[in-house]
This record gives sequence, C-alpha cells and structure tokens, in this order.
Amino acid sequence: MLNGLDIEGDSPLHRLPVRGKLVLLFVAAIGLFLVSDLRLLVPALALCAALYLSTGIGLGNALRRTRLVLFTVLILAGANYLFHSLHEAVVVFCRLSALVLLAAAVTATTGISAFMDEITRLLTPLERFGFVRAADVSLAVGLVIRFVPEIFARYQDIADAHRARGLPVRPLTTLVPLIILTLKDADTIAMAIDARGFRRH
Repeated sequence: MLNGLDIEGDSPLHRLPVRGKLVLLFVAAIGLFLVSDLRLLVPALALCAALYLSTGIGLGNALRRTRLVLFTVLILAGANYLFHSLHEAVVVFCRLSALVLLAAAVTATTGISAFMDEITRLLTPLERFGFVRAADVSLAVGLVIRFVPEIFARYQDIADAHRARGLPVRPLTTLVPLIILTLKDADTIAMAIDARGFRRH
C-alpha cells in the first residue's frame, strides 16, 4: 500500500498542534458557510490555497491530490448557476474550494497516528457517557485518510489499463471497477480488524 497523505516539512502548519489544526478547520468551516460576501470568500480561497502550497507539497502534487474533489465542487457550482444565479455559483465554488484546500493542507501536515490519537483524546469524555467508542471513531478516520491515496492509485491503474487496451476512459467504465475493488478491500480490512479484536461489536 501507499504512504499516507502527510508530507515532511517545517511550515507553520506543520508546527501547529493537531488539536489547533482541527479547531482551525472546524472554525473555518463554520465561518465559510456563514459568509456569502465574495469580498471575503475570494480572499479566503486565496489564503487557503497559499496555506496549502506553503506546506511544500508542490503545485503538481497539490493538484493531483485535490483535482477530483475540486471537479465535484465545480459540478455543484455549475448546478447552482443553472438553478439559481452566477453569484450563488461563485459563492458555492469559493466556499467549498477553500474548505477542500484547507482540509488538504491539514491532512498534508499531520500524520495518521497523530490524527487518531487526538481524536481519541477529544472523544474520550463522550465515551464515558456511552455515546461513542473513541477508539472505533479514530480508527475509522485513520482508515479513511490512509486509503485516499490508495483509491487514487487504483483509479490511475484502471485508467491506464483502459488506455493500454485502446478503450476510452469514461466515468462509468472506471468507477464501477474502482467501487468493486474498494469494497473488497473494505471487507478484507474489516475481517482483519475483527480477527485482531480491535472492536467489541
């Protein structure tokens, strides 16, 4: 399997504690969805992009990591343009793109184990009241982060296989095998987790 999404570096975001990053992401998400003024959203998008690039990830790698999500954001913005207005479409694009880039920056500067440890600590008070199992939630988050690059790699392999056979790369012909392979991996991992006794249920 591939390495995680985090990269080595010494940027301000690398030095920020994990809890601070999660709080920053949470506050930014709330703020972005409370604001509809493009005079604030456009600079926020530029700031998030600059913060993401400041991690030392490089422009090409940054685009590869976020292009699929940003393409989805672009589709949503297009739908808002068709059913609402140009202003609403630009607002949606700036809002969601800024959040995606900030989340990508946080992910690029934080190791999976650090994420899992911090989430476990944050959810431990809720576990005492029986609301959640902190270890299960942190494990789920860690697996999601861990498998993002693996899913991207599988998609690239499927697309390359199509090109090698002279077939056009279409969404339906690539997404269906990608979903099947991902579900198979999920079943394998779930069985491995249960076999090692990580979950009580």
